[in-house]
Amino acid sequence: VNFVACQLFALLAALWFRLYLHPAKSSPAVRHAFATILGTYFVIFCFGWYSVHLFVLVLMCYGILVTASVSSIHRYTFFVAMGYLTICHISRIYIFHYGVLTTDFSGPLMIITQKITTLAFQVHDGLGRRAEDLSAEQHRLAIKVKPSFLEYLSYLLNFMSVIAGPCNHFKDYVAFIEGRHTHMKLLEVNGKHKDFHSLPEPSPTGAVMRKLCVTLVSLLLFLTLTKTFPVTCLAEDWFVQKADFPTRLCYLYVVMQASKPKYYFAWTLADAVNNAAGFGFSGVDKDGRCCWDLLSNLNIWKIETATSFRMYLENWNIQTAAWLKVRNNCRHHFLSSKALKCAYDLVTWAVTQLAVSYTVAPFVMLAAEPALSLYRSMYFYLHIISLLIILFLPIKPQAHLQRQPQTANSVNKKKTD
Repeated sequence: VNFVACQLFALLAALWFRLYLHPAKSSPAVRHAFATILGTYFVIFCFGWYSVHLFVLVLMCYGILVTASVSSIHRYTFFVAMGYLTICHISRIYIFHYGVLTTDFSGPLMIITQKITTLAFQVHDGLGRRAEDLSAEQHRLAIKVKPSFLEYLSYLLNFMSVIAGPCNHFKDYVAFIEGRHTHMKLLEVNGKHKDFHSLPEPSPTGAVMRKLCVTLVSLLLFLTLTKTFPVTCLAEDWFVQKADFPTRLCYLYVVMQASKPKYYFAWTLADAVNNAAGFGFSGVDKDGRCCWDLLSNLNIWKIETATSFRMYLENWNIQTAAWLKVRNNCRHHFLSSKALKCAYDLVTWAVTQLAVSYTVAPFVMLAAEPALSLYRSMYFYLHIISLLIILFLPIKPQAHLQRQPQTANSVNKKKTD
């Protein structure tokens, strides 16, 4: 209830923020301060004294940012942030013993950890490495000046993303606060010769309304399905000890499907909040429509129709594990006819959905013992299958080409040539 209340209030605050604290009317310092203060209040309102963990991590890592050498700042930050997050996870599970029915502070802590470590690496790229050693993406996101304390707090604790994310890049966030975000994206499409201030500012209203519709449907599905298929049933005796394996497999899939609207609701609402504030504009598509998906965390259609783990995880915004390239060794054998390809896609869709249900169960249950009990009842089948694939599936040979990093000078040189 606290989470929903905060996010709905954040949606209204975001509209007010865009209209009354617009960059044309307010200084960046005022916008940073408002976003930080409201975000801090949200954290305390939602998590009570557990919010201390977020503030401790933020302050420790800012100390590293201002004191450590730029050559090692990313290593120290990563070690401290990941170490503190790990300690919090362990204490949450084995000391406080709370799980699926309790508000979990580790969610915002993980988002802040992502932001902290991303920022540290980008500062290292901007101040501790030579420009010619950076890729084009690293060069674009590199931070040349360490952020001020207010900028740092605003980036990590702003009310738009502190509760449910998403993670975003520091340079994009600062450009948004300073009023340069949408114009920079428009200039990328319309050409740099045009006057910066003459371009119209796109409205996020349509994108916000569409995402709120998805949010409402997701909420209704979540409230309906979770009562019928609660995740707590996966730890009950009838499921673990009495049900046969096919029943366990199918019921696990149904329960995980019933749990997904919760994430669709939270992430899509968070995306809508950012858009309502004017953040998240990604440019114009080939048909001239404005796109507001810079911060989108998921593509629901592609998730539900995914025919491989890689496709699923890419649209769930999670990095793909190396062993998921199993697919490259097999798929080309099933492309000789439409019927064969359709059958292959159907089978891989079913396998992907069942495998994801098995994999994400601990993330939904949020408790170690019930998760282990579930996996024992499933005979650790996916762990075993994955190990066998790694050991026995032949690796497809690939040509490894040496790639030189692109810089602005190299790009200009290519254009000249």
